[in-house]
Amino acid sequence: MTHSKNPQTRRGRGPARRIGRSLALVLPVVLVLSGTLAVARVNWSGNPSTSPVLTAADTSAAGASSRAAARAPQDVLRDQLLIELQKKNPGAALTQLQQAVDDRPSLAKHCASIARSLGRAAVRVYGPTKAQSYSRPVCDTSFAAGVVAANN
Repeated sequence: MTHSKNPQTRRGRGPARRIGRSLALVLPVVLVLSGTLAVARVNWSGNPSTSPVLTAADTSAAGASSRAAARAPQDVLRDQLLIELQKKNPGAALTQLQQAVDDRPSLAKHCASIARSLGRAAVRVYGPTKAQSYSRPVCDTSFAAGVVAANN
């Protein structure tokens, strides 16, 4: 019976070693290919995805658009009133503000800040003297305060 002089040379040549070597060669290739395919699936153009698969980029874009669509009611009202101020006059915008607060009492806590914004915008559009002529006691005197703040 012949025995190897070095017992460690026979030790690592079994099927487990062959499997280990195969995995060591194949596993990095599989990981690189799967990463490449994952990156290829992302819609990098920024256009909405038509694919039923929702990628990470799609979820962040969907979140941003839902936040934009779900703007606070007072911000939507402020934007509408600023447009009204430019189309007609500050008086019309203040009348709409009063009606909106009467219709939705939850907007009352934002009335003063919206009126101040209207006052500042009125100064930019009409100048301080004409803007002040539209002042009325909507939301206390916040419109007038906005006119004064924009004038300083």
